[in-house]
Amino acid sequence: MGNDGGSIPTRRELVKEAAKALTTTQIKEVQTEQQEYAWSNDPISRKPLARPVVSDSAGRLYNKETILEYLLSADDNGANKVEADKIIDGRVKSLKDVVEVKFEVDEEAKNSLQVSNGSTGRSERWICPITRTELGPGAKAVYIVPCGHAFAGSVVKEVSGETCLQCNEPYAENDIIPILPIATTDLASLNLRIRTLKDKGLTHALKKASGSKKRKKAEKETNGEPAEDGAKAKEPSSEEDKKKERKSKQAPATSNGIKNASTAYLTKRVLEEQEERNKKRKVEQNETVKSLFSNRGAKPSANNSADYMTRGFSIPSKK
Repeated sequence: MGNDGGSIPTRRELVKEAAKALTTTQIKEVQTEQQEYAWSNDPISRKPLARPVVSDSAGRLYNKETILEYLLSADDNGANKVEADKIIDGRVKSLKDVVEVKFEVDEEAKNSLQVSNGSTGRSERWICPITRTELGPGAKAVYIVPCGHAFAGSVVKEVSGETCLQCNEPYAENDIIPILPIATTDLASLNLRIRTLKDKGLTHALKKASGSKKRKKAEKETNGEPAEDGAKAKEPSSEEDKKKERKSKQAPATSNGIKNASTAYLTKRVLEEQEERNKKRKVEQNETVKSLFSNRGAKPSANNSADYMTRGFSIPSKK
């Protein structure tokens, strides 16, 4: 037992019990700890959350300053940048991919919360402007895109309407974003929403994505459809416009699609002259160019017909 070679312990003897899976209560405890940290600290800089606070398409909260630093350090390949890329997971490529969340602060409990948390968490208590309940890990909270006002989840469900309760800005049902969601249904709905927005060329903040027009134009060209560079052409309103359009359609198009007769005639003359010049160049070839090609019809001369192995001396004749 004391390294004397008497016995060697096996894995079965060392590992007495197998690893047990976490119970539901343990899983809930871990989730609450993660929620409390995410509601009070920035996941990238690990600093306390302080307004202005922004959120991405997954409902995660960041300090706006942290997102700006992340976007400015796009060319950096350090360890901090790699860790930030893992946390963001490609959801934030510009400021159009985040929405500033407008929390209402309880000024009365601000000082007491700052003293209790110290320097480890945020110094503000965020509340719902309607129910006056605290927004945090204990209750489900949502915010509306694009205005960013935050409410308790029960308020948005109970109040039937399509306008924000604070700014009266209209919104769709899919634009209600849960903050730091845990339920699989919320995560699936957020993933579906961002996919549909990408297909429409929009970002999480319902703004046009950079390069969306170019992408649509390339897709139409590959599908054989004409790309729309501007607005759609208006239909002719008056009868004179209709007559002009008919005449333009009935006008016979000349060669190369040129409708003007004089311009078509000039281009035809230029093309004919170019063809004649090309023919003359082919006929009047330079003598040096002709010498490069063999003339099979002519008989070879005596000097050049000798074999290169016997060239330079004469074979003696038999007597």
